[in-house]
Amino acid sequence: MRVLFVMFDTLNRRSLQCYGGNTVKTPNFNRLASRSVVFDTHYVGSLPCMPARREMMTGRYNFLHRSWGPLEPFDHALPELLYQAKGVYSHLCTDHLHYWDDGGSTYHNRFDTYDLIRGNQGDPWKAIVEPDEAAWKEKYHPVQLRTERRNVFRRDMINREFIKTPEDYPAAKTFQAGLEFLERNKDADNWFLQIETFDPHEPFDVPAMWRADYPTHYRGPTLDWPPYGPVHETPDEVAELRANYAATLAHCDHQLGRVLDFLDRHDMWKDTAVLMTTDHGFLLGEQDLWGKCLMPVYNEVAHIPLTLWHPAHAARAGQRRTALTQTIDLVPTFLDMFGVPAPAEVQGRSLLPVVDDPDARIREFGLYGQHGCAVNVTDGRYTLFYYPPDINGGDLYNYTLMPTHLKRRFSVAELQGATLAPPFDFTQGVPLLKVPCDEKSPVYNFLGSGVQIDCRTRLYDLQEDPGQLHPIEAPAIRDRLLDELVALMRANDAPAETYRRFGLPARTAGQTA
Repeated sequence: MRVLFVMFDTLNRRSLQCYGGNTVKTPNFNRLASRSVVFDTHYVGSLPCMPARREMMTGRYNFLHRSWGPLEPFDHALPELLYQAKGVYSHLCTDHLHYWDDGGSTYHNRFDTYDLIRGNQGDPWKAIVEPDEAAWKEKYHPVQLRTERRNVFRRDMINREFIKTPEDYPAAKTFQAGLEFLERNKDADNWFLQIETFDPHEPFDVPAMWRADYPTHYRGPTLDWPPYGPVHETPDEVAELRANYAATLAHCDHQLGRVLDFLDRHDMWKDTAVLMTTDHGFLLGEQDLWGKCLMPVYNEVAHIPLTLWHPAHAARAGQRRTALTQTIDLVPTFLDMFGVPAPAEVQGRSLLPVVDDPDARIREFGLYGQHGCAVNVTDGRYTLFYYPPDINGGDLYNYTLMPTHLKRRFSVAELQGATLAPPFDFTQGVPLLKVPCDEKSPVYNFLGSGVQIDCRTRLYDLQEDPGQLHPIEAPAIRDRLLDELVALMRANDAPAETYRRFGLPARTAGQTA
């Protein structure tokens, strides 16, 4: 068995033609979808980037116990499980810069080998001590022009000075690395290859040729990095940002096509499974908002694409599935492909029964969210965003043995409040640091409670209101979803204080305090 996992970051489901999109040309995503089973009700679990990837490594929710961070010592990681059980060789090709930040440093090391492609976004890659500030001021829109040396926008401007040809772009290099693995190992068996690009994540920077199909009336300096939060831009600026996303996605489609061509050319479909998905979507002006993390987890972010080809289910090619699935289901699916049982703490379920049977269901409700923000639940028809009465009211902690945030270690100030907490049911008997997540924490006012701009609990009917524009008052439906939300929290062994924070029913006796 060989498995190819193709992963994009910030891939908007609604922008793909195979999901009804009409703003971007995505012939190769269409091509893959026509061969695969397409999942129509696939949702995120934990947000954003690395919390989602922890789910892709462990098969269980992350966001109720900690924010962005590394794999923990007690985590069973997918590549290691495959190797230990069946000797599966795993390789990662990625330009996702957060793997070599403090908060992602334990992920890529779980693979047998890996290609780390440098230069994307704010990767501290190239050094220019005295850049041409005047030229930058002319070249870039003020929204993405920075002078602070370690600022992510400034590092991106430096990196772009060294990306000159279409082949220089990190996404192109990432897929090239994947193709080189395939060329060397096309006749080998028992491998798992993850080709993962940061695109179409912002900044939406691609070779100029990809903008030809997406013209706008905008004539200002480079504007391809929307600021997270409310839309304040002019209509022409909004159109420019959306066009740059479209061009970046079209470039991703081209790179995907290179892999599909290789699989065709070498007749690899007969013994190679291919799964394609993303970590989350992105608001491109819908709800009058840009981005993610600061606002409710609308479906533009939460409802994501997933396609799966498996040679044993070739007769299902081109079919669609309505079953509710989530990111936590990837790990048990990959394990199932190699005949490896999932560890007891894995909460996801294999997708292969759903591929085989259009009527199969592996869950009725899905939990999703971001640490310190709302807890959200869906049954595929309704979505409930449930906020605490006071988003800054405390009872919020990071539980970890790996105290690093996205780009830095936990601060001394926040660690001074740490205590030792007893094990959870998934930590293999290991106690954890219980670290208050408040204003002393660098993440609190960056990705967490301190930056939330809309904290109203609300319920949506996706059948009647797919755009989630009109919250409904339906107490019976709300109570049903809330009951299921609490049940999922209990199944996840959520910390006891989480129930107090949200004003939810107390935990049952005997659960970890």
